Amino acid sequence: MMEIQIGAEFCFPQLNRSCRRPTLHWSEAILLNIVLSFFSLITAVLNLLIIISVSYFRKLQKPANILILSLAVSDFLVGFLIIPFEIFRKTKCWIIGNITCVFYYYVAMLSVCASTGTIVLISADRYVAICYPLHYPTRITLPRMKHCVCLWWSCVVFYVTCLLKDEMIEPGRSNSCIGDCTVSADYIVETLDLFITFLFPVTVIVVLYMRVFVVAVTQARAMYSHNRSVTLQLSVQQQTKKSELKAARTLGVLVVVYLMCLCPYYCCLYLIDSLATTTYVSFLLFLIYLNSCLNPLIYAMFYPWFRKAVKHIVTLQILKPGSCEANIL
Repeated sequence: MMEIQIGAEFCFPQLNRSCRRPTLHWSEAILLNIVLSFFSLITAVLNLLIIISVSYFRKLQKPANILILSLAVSDFLVGFLIIPFEIFRKTKCWIIGNITCVFYYYVAMLSVCASTGTIVLISADRYVAICYPLHYPTRITLPRMKHCVCLWWSCVVFYVTCLLKDEMIEPGRSNSCIGDCTVSADYIVETLDLFITFLFPVTVIVVLYMRVFVVAVTQARAMYSHNRSVTLQLSVQQQTKKSELKAARTLGVLVVVYLMCLCPYYCCLYLIDSLATTTYVSFLLFLIYLNSCLNPLIYAMFYPWFRKAVKHIVTLQILKPGSCEANIL
């Protein structure tokens, strides 16, 4: 009985380098599975609705919405693949192979890098729209934005492939024991990755949105003064400015929420390494994954077109001929 009990503590009792099984109590494991499974389902479904809406309805295919589509794709990967793998990794021994482990980390890094780059592009898009409104229609066109997003995803795929090339050549090389799923990198690579995926993009985002904020406040004051002195209806130009300011505010909320979810992980894990316990790191990772669920909720809160699109999808109106041309703006 003693041998069976001791062997039961290990993932592969017959092997010398076997990892220990996760020590979660059965009630904690069940609760964790239920909560994260529900969270995974909601994240995947909400972001899938974003993907279908922007891809299907032609009225929604605008440059700014292409960026929202790109962000939804990366968030969908989180809900559909990353969180289920994370549930398996936290509650069970990793018995599905080293190649699957590398795939898990590849998709996770791909999603985070793609999200960060998309947030940078969103900030740049709002910067041009608010600071150079006359040049925006000619400089930021739909084909250019599509090419820009495709180029960024290609760069992210290349970057993540370079980071994980050793793990892809020799899967499991970083595992400390059999039944583990980890990847590792040397100090230089980690420092370079910190700069590329966090410090540089966050600096660009903050600088651009500070500029957007200053210009937006100036324009809002100017329109308020004009409204008080003129009783006639707003001109088309003023209505356009209001629309752009509203979009800047909505996407500004998106950026702030993203930074609030992302910054704690990098700050505590890299800058305050002594605090990086296993439980604390798991919480910070969950905070990053939580952002993928919050993004579509922000769209639902601020964008009427998203609520209308979801209504068309849920009620199966998209199955009607010509429904893609529906005006849901």
